[in-house]
Amino acid sequence: MEIRTAAAGRGWEWIVEGFRIFRKQPLTWIALVMVMVVIWLVSLALPLFGPLAIHLLSPVFFAGLMLACKTTDEDGEPEFAQLFAAFKTHASPLITVGGIYLVGNIVAVGIVFAVAGGTALPALLGKAGTDIETMRVAVRGLLLGMVVGMAVFIPVLMAVWFAPLLIVFHNRPPVEAMKMSYTASLRNTLPLLVYGVAALVLGIIASIPLMLGLIVLLPVLVCSIYASYKDIFPAAAVAPVPASETPNP
Repeated sequence: MEIRTAAAGRGWEWIVEGFRIFRKQPLTWIALVMVMVVIWLVSLALPLFGPLAIHLLSPVFFAGLMLACKTTDEDGEPEFAQLFAAFKTHASPLITVGGIYLVGNIVAVGIVFAVAGGTALPALLGKAGTDIETMRVAVRGLLLGMVVGMAVFIPVLMAVWFAPLLIVFHNRPPVEAMKMSYTASLRNTLPLLVYGVAALVLGIIASIPLMLGLIVLLPVLVCSIYASYKDIFPAAAVAPVPASETPNP
């Protein structure tokens, strides 16, 4: 499958394209994303099992949102059932991606605290003395740990970014989908960086009026990921593979 390298400016244009898709069915998209937010909040409120479950299942829900994006982009009307559609067709490979992402998160966090040292967090919380030198050492250790942790986490994020779409639209096995996603992200570092900075700035602006702007921004960003996928993978306009044709992971 061809993987296209986009110009840096395309990062902003993906957001513009995401808004174009969102604008076709704005109320439905706001409702879809709000349902996803509620699912997230309820899952995180459940002790231990909830956060683990939502990390594993997030790629399945995300794939459902991408199915809704495709429907909207093709001038159809997205349905709430699409949010759960990938559970019937590609649950196993998508949960595999979620499991790898979960492990990557755990490893990255573990590295942060291992590099920062066991006294960094207590010092920053004021539990290990209040002298300036202790605080300075704690901050340095934590910053170094975060840098090293991000160096581990970012490749994992690159590997899962497009993986759910490659699975649900192209029937790729999970490991192959993650390799392709990593390659695509690596080839498009500049536009993805522009995209990330633009999304961060828009997120700050949208949060100013009591976070009300996020009601529109979140679905626009979801649609923008589908727009970036279509741009980077020219053969993206394909139908989801039936469950009977889905390979084992």
